[in-house]
Amino acid sequence: MTNLVLVGFMGTGKTTVGAALAASLGMKHTDLDDAIVESEGRSIPEIFTAQGEAYFRDVETKRLAQLLAEGSQVVTTGGGAVLRKQNVEMMMEHGIVIALHATEEELIKRLENDTGRPLLAGGVATRVKTLMAERAGVYDFAPIQVDTTGKSLSDIVLEITTQVVERTQDGEQ
Repeated sequence: MTNLVLVGFMGTGKTTVGAALAASLGMKHTDLDDAIVESEGRSIPEIFTAQGEAYFRDVETKRLAQLLAEGSQVVTTGGGAVLRKQNVEMMMEHGIVIALHATEEELIKRLENDTGRPLLAGGVATRVKTLMAERAGVYDFAPIQVDTTGKSLSDIVLEITTQVVERTQDGEQ
């Protein structure tokens, strides 16, 4: 089986859904942000503070390439991984990409108490609205689109699995 790559705005449920999807399919799950933390030996906020976002994005691209080369796993990405064309091309070439979405209100509710996301500094509601506007359309390249708002984890996994099976039976990727 090829890689399944989950993309989407922060708070859409990529890591939670990715872990459940991998378990249901008997695949390995790797979270790109966790892989970065492991390879760098420090947290994402620490990386942002010490070296900035550009450095983080370089490391993110390198680790993404390594993970996708391993194959046959569910890879969950950070919300900004799609901001580099190179990353999008790698994802499309080495897997089936699934974009998760949720309403702005739902994202604010999910993220309001999250202190581990450097891009949310300065107020969750304001930053979510600003970033969503800046990133409008950046997840549209994914052939599978799933809204996670108000859905159970099992329903989301079933929806993704059904669409992946349909795509692979049709010979698409």
